[in-house]
Amino acid sequence: MSIRAMIETHPHMDGEANEALIACITACFDCAQTCISCADACLGETMVDELRQCIRLNEDCADICLATGQAAIRRTGRNAQVLQGLVEACARACAACAEECGRHAEMHAHCRICAEACRACEDACRQTINPIQ
Repeated sequence: MSIRAMIETHPHMDGEANEALIACITACFDCAQTCISCADACLGETMVDELRQCIRLNEDCADICLATGQAAIRRTGRNAQVLQGLVEACARACAACAEECGRHAEMHAHCRICAEACRACEDACRQTINPIQ
């Protein structure tokens, strides 16, 4: 709700907001937090060596999601080409992380939750790619 309110009250937005972009920003921030938590949970597992790639992809995905969300929430000026690249990279990072976490989902609930968040973020990014404003 606060992301929508901030965008709608931004002086350059005239009370309007791009629904797909708001969903993308929200999903990016949620996914970043979920990936950070999943990486930490993976480090707490006894089989941490087998989760090394999962941890790496979680950390990469979290960084990319956070950067994408932060760039997308800025409404002053335009940087559509860079934002487009970030959203596309975010969708790819989320897809890779979801696939890796999905491999561990039956054994680790945190990986199942993370895979779901990554898929949701990937979908939100893909819904945003063309209408970026």
